[in-house]
Amino acid sequence: MSGRSESTRPYVLLSCAASIDGYIDDASDQRLLLSNEDDLDRVDAVRASCDAILVGAGTVRRDDPRLLVRSADRRAERVATGRPESPAKVTLTAQGDLDPTARFFTAGESTRLVYCATGAVEKARERLGHLATVVDAGEPVDPGWMLSDLATRGVRRLMVEGGGTVHAQFLAAGLADELHLVVAPFFVGDGRAPRFVGEGRFPWHPGRRARLAEARQIGDVVLLRYALSDRCPADDAPAA
Repeated sequence: MSGRSESTRPYVLLSCAASIDGYIDDASDQRLLLSNEDDLDRVDAVRASCDAILVGAGTVRRDDPRLLVRSADRRAERVATGRPESPAKVTLTAQGDLDPTARFFTAGESTRLVYCATGAVEKARERLGHLATVVDAGEPVDPGWMLSDLATRGVRRLMVEGGGTVHAQFLAAGLADELHLVVAPFFVGDGRAPRFVGEGRFPWHPGRRARLAEARQIGDVVLLRYALSDRCPADDAPAA
């Protein structure tokens, strides 16, 4: 499978929060809160501006996210413009090992799409039944082809919320247009914890620097918005 040209794929916005030393969680069983209420409201506004939200299967299993627009006003605004209350939910999986009781599948009325490696498609369909549309996305899952398929389903703006492995896939493949990186004012300092991001060969390096489109303090955290392609808004047009 092969992806379409950049002009026909959705606009891809990566969103992540990390500690000062680059960790997106700690090694405990409890989810680490990296953001604050004002920034969570900003993230909610970005969600409301998108057609779909994507997380990896590991995030579905570990964090059990709802992936819904929280603000009633934003939900109403979406409905008034002919869109569902919340964006479609998207995940990708190599093994098809997803729990049908996870909130990804049970919370809200959003469309749910599971992009699955060829060898695990039948397993995923048996486990999930009518809860989601399971799509054969190649072996291994091809993110470029997935983006092309999302475009055919009307997705023009995709928000990728992680985790680190999925962010690394999109970044290494040059499939990201914009990165929102929120830096929390503390350290984790535990090598067992996940980082943003792991090792990889990325298009941005000392000889090709990403463009910083915006730096904004939001309470005790800082938002760094990086432009990763020419499709990213100009510096004077900050994101939500």
